[in-house]
Amino acid sequence: MKIKILYEDEYILALDKPSGLLVHSDGRSKEETLVDWINENYPDLKEVGEEQVLQNGEKIKRPGIVHRLDKETSGVIIVAKTKEAHTFLKKQFQDRKIEKIYNAVIWGNFSADKMEGIIEKPIGRSAGDFRKWSSENGAKGELREAVTEYKVLGNIPPNPPYIKGGTKNTNKEISQGFSYLEVKPKTGRTHQIRVHLKSISHPVICDKLYASKQICDGSQSCLNFSRLALHALSIKLELPNGTHIKIESPLPPEFENAIRQLMDF
Repeated sequence: MKIKILYEDEYILALDKPSGLLVHSDGRSKEETLVDWINENYPDLKEVGEEQVLQNGEKIKRPGIVHRLDKETSGVIIVAKTKEAHTFLKKQFQDRKIEKIYNAVIWGNFSADKMEGIIEKPIGRSAGDFRKWSSENGAKGELREAVTEYKVLGNIPPNPPYIKGGTKNTNKEISQGFSYLEVKPKTGRTHQIRVHLKSISHPVICDKLYASKQICDGSQSCLNFSRLALHALSIKLELPNGTHIKIESPLPPEFENAIRQLMDF
C-alpha cells in the first residue's frame, strides 16, 4: 500500500488518504486500513492515541489518529506522533479551532439566493437504517449539534442547451444539474457533510448510502464519478510549538475532470 505524506515534523504526520481506504478496522471487514500502514511505517506510534470500542464490543488501537475520514472520502488526515501532540490536537478539535475545507460535487443546482449558506441541523441515528445518520424528523438517540457552511463554486444546469462559447450541447447524458461546492464543517459529526447535503435535497454524487437510487457508473450522467465525490482539501491547525500551518491535498484526477466539465457550461 502506497500512502503519500503531505507534511511531517516532530509533532504530526499529514497523509493523503485515497478513496476506498478505511482509516481503521470496523470489526467486520478484513481489508487493509490506514492504521495498518501507520503500524508498518511508524511502529513507535502504537501507544499514541486512544482505543476505540466498536459496535461489536471489540477494542481497537488507533495509533496517532485524532480525527477520521469516511472510507470513500479522500484527502488530508492528521496523525499525531507523540502523546502530547495528540492531546494538544484533540483539544483543538474539541474547541473547534481547527479549520477543515472539503470539496464536494453534488446533485442539483441552488437558487440565486442560496449560493452560499449555513446548514444548522442536529444529527442523530437514522430510525430506518443502522448504518445511517440523520438530521430529519424522526432521528433517534441523542441529537447532537451540527453546523456546516457551504459555498457554490460552479454548476451545470439540467439539460443545458449550450456549452461555453455558444456551441450547442449535444450530450444527452446530462439530464440532471450538478454543483461544485466548498464545504466547511464547523462540528465533526459522523457523515456530517453527507447527511446535511442530503437533508437539503442535494446529496453528494456517488453517495451509495445517502443517495442509493442515483446513478453512479462512471458515465457522464454522474460527471464520470464512480466514487464518493467528497474530498478533504485542506486543514489549518496550530502545532504545539505555536506555529500555525495549512496543509492541502491535491484534487484527485476525477475531481479535476469534473471541474473541467463544470467550467464548460
